[in-house]
Amino acid sequence: MAKSALVLIVEGTEEMEFTITADVLRRAGVKVVVAGVEGSNPVKCSRDVVIVPDTSLAEAVKKGPYDAVVLPGGMGYKKFATSTEVGSVLSKQEETGGIIAAICAAPSVLKTHSIATGKSLTSYPSVKGELVKDYKYSEDKVVVDGNLITSRGPGTAFDFALELAKQLTNKTKADEVKAGLLL
Repeated sequence: MAKSALVLIVEGTEEMEFTITADVLRRAGVKVVVAGVEGSNPVKCSRDVVIVPDTSLAEAVKKGPYDAVVLPGGMGYKKFATSTEVGSVLSKQEETGGIIAAICAAPSVLKTHSIATGKSLTSYPSVKGELVKDYKYSEDKVVVDGNLITSRGPGTAFDFALELAKQLTNKTKADEVKAGLLL
């Protein structure tokens, strides 16, 4: 049975991190559901690219559970942090041992919602200061600690997405996708 990933989007999301992750996962055969935290209306991302979610987060939750929950970065991360619904989804994902993946500034959302405290992670440099006290901070491109996968920013989005694809499928499938992308 195909694995599934819930990829969240909100106004201000970094579109490279969102699109690369959703695309790579779909190429790997993962069933991706794009959920708008603020509903199912089109979302204007950080560089004015508009993306239409598959559904709202409220509706997506009803169709869960998912094997992975993905938080792209960009300035939208602040809305992820203030959303009780996002906090609930992350808490449930952590309780069930499902994968939680966050890139760029989004790892700081984990701290806000008290997720994965004490684990190793990385982030965009601007939010490092928020994380070093509660997590084992690394500056590696991608950090995997159990069910937690984190990465640094737009330039590491392919590494992040391929690691997530590998965790959800297998190394062979992730390598096939990587080869097809000429990476």
